[in-house]
Amino acid sequence: MTLEITGRSAAEIAASVRERIERGALRPGDPLPSVRTLADELGVNRNTAVAAYRQLTLAGLVETRGRGGTRVVDRAPIAQEGFAADSVLRDVATGNPDPALIPDPTAALAGVAGHRVLYGEPVIDPGLERWADSWMRADLAPSALHLTITSGAADAVERLLAQALVRDDAVALEDPCFLTSIHTVRMGGYRPVPVPVDDEGMTVAGLRAALEQGVRALVCTPRAQNPTGASLSEGRAAELREVLREHPYVLVIEDDHFSMLSRSPFRSVIGPDHQRWALVRSVSKFLGPDMCLAVTASDPETAERLAMRLSPGTTWVSHLLQRLTLALVSDPVIAAGIARAGDHYAARNAAFAARLTALGIPARAGDGLNLWVALPVPAREVSPHLMRRGWLARTGDEFSLGSVPTAHRLRLTVHDLSDEDAGRLAADIVAAVEAAASAAGGRWARTGMG
Repeated sequence: MTLEITGRSAAEIAASVRERIERGALRPGDPLPSVRTLADELGVNRNTAVAAYRQLTLAGLVETRGRGGTRVVDRAPIAQEGFAADSVLRDVATGNPDPALIPDPTAALAGVAGHRVLYGEPVIDPGLERWADSWMRADLAPSALHLTITSGAADAVERLLAQALVRDDAVALEDPCFLTSIHTVRMGGYRPVPVPVDDEGMTVAGLRAALEQGVRALVCTPRAQNPTGASLSEGRAAELREVLREHPYVLVIEDDHFSMLSRSPFRSVIGPDHQRWALVRSVSKFLGPDMCLAVTASDPETAERLAMRLSPGTTWVSHLLQRLTLALVSDPVIAAGIARAGDHYAARNAAFAARLTALGIPARAGDGLNLWVALPVPAREVSPHLMRRGWLARTGDEFSLGSVPTAHRLRLTVHDLSDEDAGRLAADIVAAVEAAASAAGGRWARTGMG
């Protein structure tokens, strides 16, 4: 019997395979018999074998790789954003804001405490709703706009996808992509379809190809794309809207994570007649990651479905947190500090890019918290040499969905480095590149260097 799989019905066969996986008899990456082989050995119709594999696929236990056949899913941990490595190395891979630039909420807390919230009150605090409506409406073409408050952007995206999709539905993601978006889509059981990103944002040809593959939702970043730092140009945004005009019921989710800190204008891909859409703006980058709150503006139907998942008495976002958010963003002193923080991130990233360029590694600062640096050799080969010099960085392949080359990229978070440390890191990157090139039997000629 093939791999000791038993059963006569699709459910029995699927249960048998699942038991083998749980016992460790089938390990991640192990191949399963072809549909024909399985059906022949069990004496069942091929449709029964297909249905069994379908059940296992929907459960996230196996995956089909075309000519590579059906294999047990590799459940290795997915790289995630914001998790500090247990290391003595200086971490320049965090993607975190500078803690010195996060507003102190102490005074504001004293002013918002005291009002006791009971079951049955509105999910959205009225004061925050008025402010958020003005904040979101200024940048959206659709006139019908409803608001939802969630526990951060990741929570919003997860809920938005869940209310619109079923397992194995296709979702278009930028490539390279924000780690949390990759994690959310894979854990939800959806099928990621990569859309390449260039200096102007998501490509038109990539989006058109994804739509032709039947994607039911699109998650994109209009500005400060993570990890590339790209922001949509006006022309690119218009072209993407035109492509999406023929697919008005594809759910478009825009994650404007860097909103108040961005140096780039907001350009939406959501046209005035698009039927299913959501704009998500969290406060974590400018008020701090512990302020787990995001505002979502969406079409009425999407908002209604979200509301069913955020009913009073179950899963609403703390009104204390909502009032604190309003108090902070309404304070002119704090607003001025947020503006200065945005200037700081832009200036520090630009300065570090200039350091690398002067040392022979051309680099350009985009928008956002990070730098996306191209290396002349694979980043995986550079990373160990950086570690020996005391630095921990993220390699580009962690952000890859496979449609664009990222192997020669590093994502760096450098805005909180002193000038001295920034100079040392830049020099160490150059030394690590030289060491990696030498180990591979080659020699690196610095760009623009004699």
